[in-house]
Amino acid sequence: MATTAELFEEPFVADEYIERLAWRTPGGGSRGGEAFDPKRLLEEFVNHIQELQVMDERIQRKVEKLEQQCQKEAKEFAKKVQELQKSNQVAFQHFQELDEHISYVATKVCHLGDQLEGVNTPRQRAVEAQKLMKYFNEFLDGELKSDVFTNSEKIKEAADIIQKLHLIAQELPFDRFSEVKSKIASKYHDLECQLIQEFTSAQRRGEISRMREVAAVLLHFKGYSHCVDVYIKQCQEGAFLRNDVFEDAAILCQRVNKQVGEIFSNPETVLAKLIQNIFEVKLQSYVKDQLEEHRKSDAEQYLKNLYDLYTRTTNLSSKLMEFNLGTDKQTFLSKLIKAIFISYLENYIEVEIGYLKSRSAMILQRYYDSKNHQKRSIGTGGIQDLKERLRQRTNLPLGPSIDTHGETFLSQDVVVNLLQETKQAFERCHRLSDPSDLPKNAFRIFSMLVEFLCTEHIDYALETGLAGIPSSDSKNANLYFLDVVHQANTIFHLFDKQFNDHLMPLISSSPKLSECLQKKKDIIEQMEVKLDMGIDRTLNCMIGQMKHILAAEQKKTDFKPEDENNVLIQYTNACVKVCGYVRKQVEKIRNSMDGKNVDTVLMEFGVRFHRLIYEHLQQYSYSCMGGMLAICDVAEYRKCAKDFKIALVLQLFDTLHALCNLLVVAPDNLKQVCSGEQLANLDKNILHSFVQLRVDYRSARLARHFS
Repeated sequence: MATTAELFEEPFVADEYIERLAWRTPGGGSRGGEAFDPKRLLEEFVNHIQELQVMDERIQRKVEKLEQQCQKEAKEFAKKVQELQKSNQVAFQHFQELDEHISYVATKVCHLGDQLEGVNTPRQRAVEAQKLMKYFNEFLDGELKSDVFTNSEKIKEAADIIQKLHLIAQELPFDRFSEVKSKIASKYHDLECQLIQEFTSAQRRGEISRMREVAAVLLHFKGYSHCVDVYIKQCQEGAFLRNDVFEDAAILCQRVNKQVGEIFSNPETVLAKLIQNIFEVKLQSYVKDQLEEHRKSDAEQYLKNLYDLYTRTTNLSSKLMEFNLGTDKQTFLSKLIKAIFISYLENYIEVEIGYLKSRSAMILQRYYDSKNHQKRSIGTGGIQDLKERLRQRTNLPLGPSIDTHGETFLSQDVVVNLLQETKQAFERCHRLSDPSDLPKNAFRIFSMLVEFLCTEHIDYALETGLAGIPSSDSKNANLYFLDVVHQANTIFHLFDKQFNDHLMPLISSSPKLSECLQKKKDIIEQMEVKLDMGIDRTLNCMIGQMKHILAAEQKKTDFKPEDENNVLIQYTNACVKVCGYVRKQVEKIRNSMDGKNVDTVLMEFGVRFHRLIYEHLQQYSYSCMGGMLAICDVAEYRKCAKDFKIALVLQLFDTLHALCNLLVVAPDNLKQVCSGEQLANLDKNILHSFVQLRVDYRSARLARHFS
């Protein structure tokens, strides 16, 4: 049986159990072999089954015995629980009886206590009244004999008595008791002074417990506020020794905040009074000294000091908000700040605008002085406007242009200085303006920026640049207006960034927003008109320069050589110089513009370039070799046009190149070429005009083929 028990392993698996049994039986290996004995294995299985049956019977008997034992113990436990429940009910009944008895006794005790109190209270009052009458008689007799008045250690008891006598004396008629009332008042005052002196001495010694005792006694005296004043005064002794009065004030208030609750019964009132004293005495005096020194003599320093002092005061106020100062500490602190700065904030914006105006004018004047330039007045209205419109539409030289010697009269340093001054003004405006006046004040500062940056600087530079653009028929003209455009674009971006970063937050929720946006839009549109006008004139000058190059370099014999068989050049000298000039101008345009403006200007330049070449080619007659040379020139122009990276310009030169093929194609192939993809959609007159340029056009054969 022991062997059988050994075969059981956890977890039990029947197949493995049979396998182990067969493996342990001699000659009973599961894989067979020479020693395999099936009879012996069968015999072993039969014996093992019998053993298992015997084991099962034994286990079953044991289980039945355990079940009977469990049932017996369950009955005994249930019986025991019933007995305990009965005992618990009896104990609960006894507890209820005891509770009722205790309540009855307590009621009796309370009733007895009330009776005793009803008897004792009048008795105590009578005793106290008797003592007060005794002390009052001493004042009537004029001699204070009681130990409570003569012993300095009993000042607390004396203070309580004299305070009560003082209240009683207030009710007595003056004519009969004037003398005693005077004596009581005198003693009241003496004790009050002694208590305040004792409080002062305790504060100097740092005895918090003694200060608390004296303050509690003084609480019922009229001089309690004087006690608080003394405490506040002594707290500040030696507290303001450094240069930073604001940091000293914060440290002092933090120290007092931890201490005042241990001394006074109303710590929030005492702390608020300390803060009020600091603001009205220390801070107000400090602010006045700092501001009055520069108020009339140095506006810049005055504004910087005002901003700095107001900021540090509000930061101090934020730190003090952490303390308990009563119900509405925000309003309390705001009133203290307003009381200090009200005289300076009332006219702040006028000082700001005046300083900004003078400072901006000085920055501009200093710049023009460094250039040895005297600003000229830009004429407006009447004849000047008429001249401007005529110049724009006809490009006629209506007066001598101004030679700016390459100077754009735009300065990054000037712009940065103006924007920096305005940025600081916006920051001061945000901090120092009343919330209701903030949008209006910010708009005034923005107007100053528009006046000096946009009108006095950028607009003046544009007007000067326009006046400096030479007429389109000038030779070897220097074109500087694109430099003006480049710098103006950069300045516009800086101007727009400041508008969004510093002005928008101040006006975003006010009606001034639309007014500022409209003002910005108007000034930009006004300048864009002048930029467009200047770019248009510059492009005309570029085309004029190219005309001069073509007129000077292009010869009639280029396209009708005397010796058709001895042409050695790939393209004409005029073409080389024009392409070189165009590439320089394209690069300059790319460097001067940004965004879509680059493509817009290059497209306009490319169209005018094409028109110039087209009209130029129309002026000559072409032999066969001359036509080939013209095709080579146009191919070079087309290669130059690729630098524009504008599809329309390249398409125009592709078409022009196809048209030039009409100058060399055999007469029999003219119609076929004209019906090609690039020329099929062109007007027949254009095709005819190019065919007419051939030297052999008059031949009957050519005319017949093209008709």
